[in-house]
Amino acid sequence: MGLPLRKSKVAPPPICPLTECMALLRGAWAPNVIWWLRAGPRRFGELRHDIPRISARVLSARLRELESRGMITRRVLDTSPPSAEYELTELGLELLPAIDAIVKVGMKLKHEPRARRRANA
Repeated sequence: MGLPLRKSKVAPPPICPLTECMALLRGAWAPNVIWWLRAGPRRFGELRHDIPRISARVLSARLRELESRGMITRRVLDTSPPSAEYELTELGLELLPAIDAIVKVGMKLKHEPRARRRANA
């Protein structure tokens, strides 16, 4: 039997801003959904068309997560059959410059030969 675990008397550090921001974007496809909502409201089927490799199940999960994190809003449309459209909130719009910067680096890496990237590492 080991020694009992003592509670720390030190207050935990404040949450890292980078960690907090990246937590908003966690989950496969979350940045892609935000990317496609940048031009305005989209319905579920439109997003499935925009992101063909995402499954309906995963898209549904990402939309629920992004809505719960306050990054998108869901508005039920008065149509038959019922439909909903999704739109970025102010918080979601604030993340667009960060996503644009990541895309810019990704494009640079895509066009740079892998051998040269490894040599620079």
